[in-house]
Amino acid sequence: MRATDSRKLQILGAIVEDYVSTREPVGSKSLLDRHDLGVSAATVRNDMSLLEEEGLITQPHTSAGRVPTDKGYRAFVDHVATVKPLSASERRAIQAFLEDAGDVEELLLRTVRLLAQTTHQVAMVQYPARKQARIRHVELVKVADALLLVVLITESGRVDQRTVPLLAARDAAFYEGLRDQLNRAVSGREVTDVERALADLIEVQPQGEQASVAEVASALTFLAASRAEDRIMMAGTANIARSAEDFARDVEPLLDVLEEQLVLLRLFTEMHAQPGSVEVRIGSELQTEAFTQAAVVGAGYGAGSHLAILGPTRMDYVTGISTVQAIARYVSRYLE
Repeated sequence: MRATDSRKLQILGAIVEDYVSTREPVGSKSLLDRHDLGVSAATVRNDMSLLEEEGLITQPHTSAGRVPTDKGYRAFVDHVATVKPLSASERRAIQAFLEDAGDVEELLLRTVRLLAQTTHQVAMVQYPARKQARIRHVELVKVADALLLVVLITESGRVDQRTVPLLAARDAAFYEGLRDQLNRAVSGREVTDVERALADLIEVQPQGEQASVAEVASALTFLAASRAEDRIMMAGTANIARSAEDFARDVEPLLDVLEEQLVLLRLFTEMHAQPGSVEVRIGSELQTEAFTQAAVVGAGYGAGSHLAILGPTRMDYVTGISTVQAIARYVSRYLE
């Protein structure tokens, strides 16, 4: 890496650090006052202009300092942030707190509380991976002119059903054809992996039939959610509101999403972090509209399960990465 690139990354790191701690746009003068950058004010201003041209920082208001963009946070996480080892006393405190857990349920409860308290973000932990329930068959039975019985059968033989009042009712032949389409779309899928397939199915329907298909898909999604063997434990939701300011306008939709287990399960499903390793997703990388101003730091533990923190893109990534990684390792050891 060229010296100029290394210096720009150093300045980017200083901007991120100051913005996280002060929540105020960062100017060149404050950077020079707070950090020993070893260069002149003119050089700092020039490098900040280059960082802005590259889309790594932006100026929220005229005459204001700069704040990192999602791209800037990504560059910081990938090239600047270093894992800060926990002190011996911190490691002993975590170990003692988690080792006192009587069973897995209590361990996970202690884990999310510890994560939330340590990072001041929302903490989430996925229950240890178990064999997922897979869908064997879907059946639709028209029981009245405006009433449909939706039946979900999993490979374990479990049968769940839901009666759906139809607002866009069709004849029995329509639902027989729809049943065949549904089975092609979801048979063999895990119950936590049907939402996208059903959305795709709705999209390919003729426009006049989409409403009829959508109300059946909604009932099937509900049944699948009730059969999900995975669960998520959460703590620290109030930390979102406390972090607010520029993040405040996004709090309400984010809180709504946090109540949707399927959305969160999909978020965990899309993570690829192995036990002990950390994965960071920022803003649009989360591919959910309510998460556009949020970031997630997650780590794998056990076999195929994850724990994570969620907060504003302005979170303290260094502390978050270090804490998530350390706690994930302790939880993995406990479950060995």
